[in-house]
Amino acid sequence: MGVMGILGRFAGVTVDCQNPRRLADFWSAVLGGRVTESLPGWRRVTVDDDTPVLTFQPVPEPKVGKARLHLDIAVADADEAVDRIEALGGRWTSERHDYPEGIVLVMADPENNEFCVVQYYYKM
Repeated sequence: MGVMGILGRFAGVTVDCQNPRRLADFWSAVLGGRVTESLPGWRRVTVDDDTPVLTFQPVPEPKVGKARLHLDIAVADADEAVDRIEALGGRWTSERHDYPEGIVLVMADPENNEFCVVQYYYKM
């Protein structure tokens, strides 16, 4: 703990999107969470009480350019995860990175928001 103490805790990530319902349903299936309406038109995915939430905020404009923030999803089998994500409406960008600790596959959700599937070589 720093000199001034803890300021707060990580509570969640909010994603701007055109179709909050579609993205919440996608991410709920990927993470095994439940979907609720947090505000009219907004959707929230909650996995459990100890995990930060994902909130989907409606905006009129589509995503443009590369995101400067993305989620990393740790999986036991990257190939299996890619197949499941594609069946849910996501896609693999064909970008793969091999690191000493594991492999990273860059994916995109149904609105083209990038995220990574990470298969570590050691158990987390």
